[in-house]
Amino acid sequence: MVRRASRQLKEKTLIFTPFRRHARHQWIRSFSIGVLALSFLVHGTPSLAQATARKLKNKVDPVYPELAKRNNISGSARVELLVTPEGRVKDVKVLGGNPVLVQAVTTAVMKWKYEPAAEESSVIVKFDFSSP
Repeated sequence: MVRRASRQLKEKTLIFTPFRRHARHQWIRSFSIGVLALSFLVHGTPSLAQATARKLKNKVDPVYPELAKRNNISGSARVELLVTPEGRVKDVKVLGGNPVLVQAVTTAVMKWKYEPAAEESSVIVKFDFSSP
């Protein structure tokens, strides 16, 4: 009976060393940095349509809106244009900016004409507006 008690005592006094707590966090951090770098490589490269720049034949500058002047609105507006093979602007996708400024840019770029090309292409345009 004495042996049994000492045996149980030994089993209870075993020391358990847990894994280092920060090791998992380092693995997650390394993994997330790798995924982030990979996404920049995939999405950061320009597409074929953007790589072949189209020559602009007819450009109409956007008019600084009266509402923006009265409210001292300044900033930039970014849009992406879808240009047909004939050179007309088919679609305008808003990428960012104040809605008042974006509307002025959209109205202007719809009047633009590009040189003809073999296929549709997309062009990203940024306009900076400053209050007078």
